[in-house]
Amino acid sequence: MTLAGNKGAMRRFTDFINTASETLAQELVAPDASFHVPGRSEPVLGPAGYLEIIGMMRSGFPDIQWTLEEMIAEGDKAAARFTMRGTHRGAFSGVPATGKPIAVQAMNIYRFAKGLIVEERGQPDLLELLKQIGAAP
Repeated sequence: MTLAGNKGAMRRFTDFINTASETLAQELVAPDASFHVPGRSEPVLGPAGYLEIIGMMRSGFPDIQWTLEEMIAEGDKAAARFTMRGTHRGAFSGVPATGKPIAVQAMNIYRFAKGLIVEERGQPDLLELLKQIGAAP
């Protein structure tokens, strides 16, 4: 895929994570893709694995939305900086709902093959998230 194609795929991927569309998951994520999630020893796999990540975030922040702030693409990779915004309305990391809003940065690196995302290494600012919901000083 071209660099322009990778960038277009990242924009569509943002649509996917904001809607949790199973259709977009199948269109954008390779069946054997691996997603490396902070705090987990093993990656989650494929479209279902990524939907699991989104579900975990939506359980604590049902209105969560990701804004793609910037992106750099080179070869078969793209780096993206997102802002995650939502309201803490459900338990998250053992913290009961507080009703507090969050606005947290995340930096992710994606790898593509044959037009599909085959790998993500994500690094959301979880410490800032925990601070914003009152779970960390």
